[in-house]
Parts: sequence; C-alpha cells; structure tokens
Amino acid sequence: MNIYPYHLPTTGTVSFGDFCIDTPPQKTGTYASHISEATQTRANLRAVLKENKRTQHSDKDYLRLIKALDDYLPHLYGIMSSIASGTVSLRFEPVFSWRTTLSSQLLNNCPRVPLPSLHADLAFSLLTYGMALSNFARLTVNALGNYEHEPSISGIERHAKDEKLNFAVSLLCRASGVFAHLSESVLTDWNNAGPSGPRPPDLTAEVCAALSKMALADAQALAVRKLLSLSAYESTLSPGPPLPKSHPSTALLAKLHLECTSLYTSARSLALTPGNVRATRNAASESRIGVSGEITSELTRHLTDEAAFHSALAHKWLGVDAGESGVATKGGEVVGFLAWAKHELDDLCGSIKGTLLRKDRMSGEDRRAKKERVTRELENVKVFLLHYKKMNDSLTFQPVPKQSDLQTRIPAGRLAVSPKPYEPPFPAFGSTASARSLADTAKNSLVLDVPRQTASDTDSNSDDEPTRELPNRMKYTGAGSYF
Repeated sequence: MNIYPYHLPTTGTVSFGDFCIDTPPQKTGTYASHISEATQTRANLRAVLKENKRTQHSDKDYLRLIKALDDYLPHLYGIMSSIASGTVSLRFEPVFSWRTTLSSQLLNNCPRVPLPSLHADLAFSLLTYGMALSNFARLTVNALGNYEHEPSISGIERHAKDEKLNFAVSLLCRASGVFAHLSESVLTDWNNAGPSGPRPPDLTAEVCAALSKMALADAQALAVRKLLSLSAYESTLSPGPPLPKSHPSTALLAKLHLECTSLYTSARSLALTPGNVRATRNAASESRIGVSGEITSELTRHLTDEAAFHSALAHKWLGVDAGESGVATKGGEVVGFLAWAKHELDDLCGSIKGTLLRKDRMSGEDRRAKKERVTRELENVKVFLLHYKKMNDSLTFQPVPKQSDLQTRIPAGRLAVSPKPYEPPFPAFGSTASARSLADTAKNSLVLDVPRQTASDTDSNSDDEPTRELPNRMKYTGAGSYF
C-alpha cells in the first residue's frame, strides 16, 4: 500500500491578546482567560509541528499532533464565534503565517506565506489535521509490513493486523471528511467573508477536494487489501490459478479497483486545476506571496501512478473473473485483459525506475516499497497470463479481442467506503458555547423530570427505582405499594 507522505506545514507565533479585545456586555473581562488559553494551545500546536519537522518519519508522533489540533480548534472556533456575536472585537486584522508544503517550488523550499483573517488560520489548521490523519494511517500500515504474504504468520496474528488495517481505513475516512469540509464549507465561508488577497494552491477548493478523493481512494485500497488478506496468505506458496476457496469475488475486486482508479484520476484533475487557471491569467498575484499556482509534481505523479496501478489490477481481476466464469467461451477475453494488465504494470515499472533519477523528497525506502509492490503484482499477473494463454492456445482457441473491444466490457466501479463527515468541535467559549451549555442543562433536566411526572411513586425518595406509565390516575387500594 502506497499512501502519500505529506510534509506537514509549520506556523509562526501568534498572540491573540494582541488583537482581540474582550468586550462582553458586563464589561468584566469574561473571555480574557479564554483568549490567553487560545494563545497557549496554538503555541503548543506550533511546538509540536516544529518538533515533527525535525523528527525522522518512523519516529514522528502524529497522535500527539492530532491531540494538539483537537485542543486548539475549539478555542479558535470560540474566538471566531465571539467576534461574530460582538462579545470580542479586533484591534486590527490579524495575519497568520504558515509554511506551504503542497505548492510547487524551485529548489524544493517551502516559503512561509502571510495570510490575513482568522479564516486562514482555521483553513490551514484543518489542512494540517487531514494531513496528520493520513500520515498516521500511513505509519500504521507501514508498521504491518507485507504480513499477508508471510507463510509463518498465525491466524491470531493475521487477524490482529487485519484490525490495524481497519483502524487505518477509519483514519483515512476521517481525513477525507476533513478535506471535504475544508473544501465545501470553510473555504466557502472565507470567500463570503470578503476579499482576502492571493492564496497558495494548498488552500483552493479544488486541491482540498482532490486530497479528499485521494484519502478516500487510499481507504478503499486498504479495504481491498484486508478483503484479500486470508486468500493472499493461502496463495503465498502457490500463486496463480486455481484460486483458494476463501478468495473473494473477482468481479467485486475488479469493481473496487476501478473505483480507486476513478478517484485517483479525478483527484489528479482537480489538483492540476490551480496551475491550469494560473496559465490563463496574469500570475503576478501569486508571485507576491512567494508561491507558484501549481501543486508539487510529487503529488500529481503519485496520483498518476496510483491510478495506473489500480487500473492494471482491475484489468487483472476482470481477466481472472472471465477465466473463472467460463474459460471455454471467454479464453480470448481472459488473455486480452491479463495482457493489458501486464502491459500497464510494465510501463509502471519503467516509470518508477525513472523516478530514481529525479531528485524529489521521496525516501529511498518509499521507492523500494513502491517498486516491490508493482513487481510482485507483475509476477502474479504473469503467472495467470501464462496459465490462461496456454489453455487458450491448446484447448479453447478463442480470438483475443482488441483493447477497444475490451473497453466496452468494463463495468462501473463500486465504492466500499465513505468519508466520515467532519463535525467542527463546539466552541470552547462564547455566546454559542453558553447557549449550548444551557440547552444541555435543560435537556438533562427534562430527562430527569419526565419520569417523575408519569410515574406514581411521588412519595419515593430514590431516583434509582424503576418507574412505570400508568393507564389512569385513579386511586385504588394499595396504590404505590408495588414500587
């Protein structure tokens, strides 16, 4: 599994007390301590991000970073809601500086971009949140290794690692939801708040939507890996046909990979949008903030390679499915799909070798893992192709369809996972938080009062005793004695 390794941004120092004026109706400085706490939680986030930048990939503590963001975001929402309600005002428009990591740069340097408005800080914080979730999933998956291909692994160990794959899937679904919320809601609110000047491509709706699709495709690819876990283990010593009884539906596998291909392809098109728009207009505004309007080629190359890889796997399973369902009448179709898959994997192997000559931020370990994954699938496809080609040449003698004919037999993809919608945290303070606190109190009060109004044990002092709805309020001998 090849999940994109995000390089997380860093941010400059900010003190909310410098520009936030506490003006509650009572004029008693109600929110002064909250404003100070917001500064502290943001300083904690900045410190974790700087430490993350200095730490090696395998030693990065993404859980700590996610916790720091979970601590900071409610305070940021609290300040924004208080400003909206008028209980906090601004001395001046704050400017937040963040270092971009997705923008294409000369010499691979990441400039720090000054961006006005609290919306900018919220957008970059959520962008970092989604990246941290994705990197945490990547770290979890990398720690598992290729366990399903280990012949000595026990069933208990394999099941435990399957559960860790499920955990990584849930993290990626959360990341997809965060990126989608950023694209569809936060950036829209920022646009509606008024002109804010040029922005880096990291904070365009198209790029954030691309990241959402990529995270969802990664989650689906992991789900497919877990689905194949048992059959991959059983096929370790004898790959190729016949498939083990535990093998999932080959038609389903093809559809799942086709959906992955569609998601990666759509993500690539969206990620290229800022660069295409920039090419049609004057780029002076982008140059003023020190970044180009294009996304780094590492990300677009990753999306291209992943789309090609899953396209090859989809064609592989379409060929195997034709062989499993009726090789006597579909022998040519089987060979055609498998030969197509082999050709795609051969091209992908050549593309990976080309990346070795390019200087980018991908580590040598990542390159090796990517090459091994493609090579392993290529060898597996060769086993299937050799078997079915020999059968078709000696028994079935079916003509091999052209690629254009095979294209018409490809079904639509199928999505097995879905993004987990991001729910913004409730503001840590402000009028909205006070209203929520009062609503919760009233709700709890109603929950406690309702049973007392409908029960007949009005003289009972215990809240733990069971209550019952009586059909009428008539008195009778012994009323209340049963409770």
